[in-house]
Amino acid sequence: MSCSEQPNQKENLKLWYTEPAKATVADNPNGWKDDPEWLKALPLGNGALGAMVFGDVNKERIQLNEESMWSGSPDDNDNPEAYLAQAKIRELLFNGNYKEATKLTQQTQICKGKGSGHGNGATVPFGCFQTLGDLWIDFENQSDYDNYYRELDLEDAVVRISYTQGGVRYKREIFTSHPDQVMVVKLTADKPGAISFKSSLTRPERFQTKSEGDQLIMYGALDNGKGGEGLEYMTRLTALNKKGTVNYNDDSIVVEKADEVILLLTASTNYVLEYPNYNGRDYKKLTAANLEKSKQRAYKELLESHKKDYQGYFGRVSLNLSAAPDTIPTNVRLQNVKTSSDLQLVEQLFQFGRYLMISSSRPGTLPANLQGIWANKIQTPWNGDYHTDVNVQMNYWMAEVTNLGEMHLPLFDLMGAIQEPGSKTAKVHYNASGWVVHPITNVWGYTAPGESASWGMHVGGGAWLTTHIMEHYYFTLDKAFLEQTYPILKASTQFYMDWLIPDPKTGELVSGPSVSPENTFVAPDGSKSQICMGPAHDQQVIWQLFKNFIDASQVLEIDNNFLVKVKEAQGLLAKPKIGADGRLMEWQEAFEEVEPGHRHISHLFALHPGYQIDLETTPDLAQAAKKSLDFRIKNGGGHTGWSAAWLINQYARLGEGENANRSLHTVLAKSTSINLFGQHPPFQMDANFGATAGIAEMLLQSQSGAIRLLPALPIAWESTGSVKGLCARGGFVVDMAWTDAKLTEVKIHSKHGGPCKISYNGKTIRFETESGQDYFPSI
Repeated sequence: MSCSEQPNQKENLKLWYTEPAKATVADNPNGWKDDPEWLKALPLGNGALGAMVFGDVNKERIQLNEESMWSGSPDDNDNPEAYLAQAKIRELLFNGNYKEATKLTQQTQICKGKGSGHGNGATVPFGCFQTLGDLWIDFENQSDYDNYYRELDLEDAVVRISYTQGGVRYKREIFTSHPDQVMVVKLTADKPGAISFKSSLTRPERFQTKSEGDQLIMYGALDNGKGGEGLEYMTRLTALNKKGTVNYNDDSIVVEKADEVILLLTASTNYVLEYPNYNGRDYKKLTAANLEKSKQRAYKELLESHKKDYQGYFGRVSLNLSAAPDTIPTNVRLQNVKTSSDLQLVEQLFQFGRYLMISSSRPGTLPANLQGIWANKIQTPWNGDYHTDVNVQMNYWMAEVTNLGEMHLPLFDLMGAIQEPGSKTAKVHYNASGWVVHPITNVWGYTAPGESASWGMHVGGGAWLTTHIMEHYYFTLDKAFLEQTYPILKASTQFYMDWLIPDPKTGELVSGPSVSPENTFVAPDGSKSQICMGPAHDQQVIWQLFKNFIDASQVLEIDNNFLVKVKEAQGLLAKPKIGADGRLMEWQEAFEEVEPGHRHISHLFALHPGYQIDLETTPDLAQAAKKSLDFRIKNGGGHTGWSAAWLINQYARLGEGENANRSLHTVLAKSTSINLFGQHPPFQMDANFGATAGIAEMLLQSQSGAIRLLPALPIAWESTGSVKGLCARGGFVVDMAWTDAKLTEVKIHSKHGGPCKISYNGKTIRFETESGQDYFPSI
């Protein structure tokens, strides 16, 4: 499913530092408070197993994660009282009685039970993504050291640490292998017998350790949110030494006077993504088998296998904006970028997003959550869940265009797993067919609204999620994939066909009661409300869903009465409207925003990631969208990491290279941690993925039917640059180079053949292609 052969990577794609993160500084137990030292640690991941390497000298900490470490358990949160009140709520909203409608909605259109625990769900059934614990390597040495260096090499996904202490040069090399499902830590020294340490496994709660033969084992069960034990987990650690001795105690491994030591660690849980029976994995046998298999392989074999697997994905895309050598530590670069531009840091941020995607989302794993797969708490912010009102979608905007389509697949697996609970929620809450999900979901099949209607009554989540099905198809033209996922697309369409109703004033089909995600308006009756009929966001995501369903049906040669009805309904949907002030309207009426600089820009979905608004085909709407963006920023918008990242993409779609670059600079200067992790704050992964997607949008777009080359190139990038391996819809791979803001080279690789349309600098050309061939158009 890859898009391209391997381009030549730029050298020095490394995050590097001359100081360690301090491993002995305790984490703040408050899940909503970031830990500065943890945000200096360097992330590793193989899709299932995550690690944060501190690189401290005297006592190393490697904080561990496993993708399915979730507290909580399956629960029935559907509210049978919801449907009975909907007709009355709609009547009140259509009549302008927002205060009464809001009160009734808050009373009835919420989940049963505790919901997400208001984002603190570690001890309620919703649950929370949690830390697996920590691997400690205590060298029991407090002497001074010098010549310290640590790096994360993005080209081979290896963390390296080196320093001199007591006249000995010590080195560490750490990676997480996908082929072998193991974390590998290699410790070496340039003098014999110099390696001695005590290694242990701990967790903030709910763990036991024991030694069993040549293994140290940590195990336990998490809180199921109902007063009992839930998910079970296990971590196994072993040490392979050259010279010296290794002893296994009940709570530690003790190594003395070795020349070299290799630590191998495996971890798993009993979780499988199969609703409602999630307990289906023999995790004890799996971790034992993976450890034993890895022990039989030489370190060089483990490393080469890891590198070959990882580089097969990462090496597909290269970006070159600067020829300057990398002579500045990453933390210094981040400090300097607050007052100046740094093209090399832009390259690194772009490739770091791709690195994180490969590390946190592999075929067969769970999708990347709000924290990817990295969290050091028992209670992570917002439960580390899947927010479907922008965040999990933003995680995957970059997947196809940056040549990582395989990493997109876990999102479709999650969609498949919530079909059954989502169908139940659709029936109980709305008496509708198909399936629905609201603004949050988890690994236990949660699809009900949230515990507060003001944010939890977002009804567009399913429509938005399913756009990713067709995005994957548009890029890959994988018909077998489309046949497999078409039922998900159709069932979502069925839900909205049942859900929409005519506006009595206009006859247009509208969604509601619903919200424009997390935003509040002043209603005509003077009340402050979120609840309304026909918010622009809902209308746009449903329009896009219907378009996608129509396209999918055409590809699969399906033509029936239901398709006819969907086409008719799409034409009747309330369309985007321009207000008296020239801005795109967020609601069906010209309501005043309570928070003009609100972080969500949901009513601009039709511009990005949707296609309903386009710079060329709907210029008036595009101009209105630009006014909306400018207004948001003028009033303080784009102040969270993911929101600023979305602005990069929005402005890129408008051809506004300078504004896109300004938002990119905001991400780097205000919302990026020392280890390049994005910030809401607190830490969230979506800013990283969204920024990578935005950089790609600035260089290449294909949503309009034409491949637009360099559609939003900012002045700072104009001098000279190149990009190789980006993918375009229609199954094309694009390489480009430019000098003085003008294209000098273009190569189009056609995976499947067919017509190709290219647009650049006001000129458009069309040509036919053959499968597997390269083309060098002059434009």
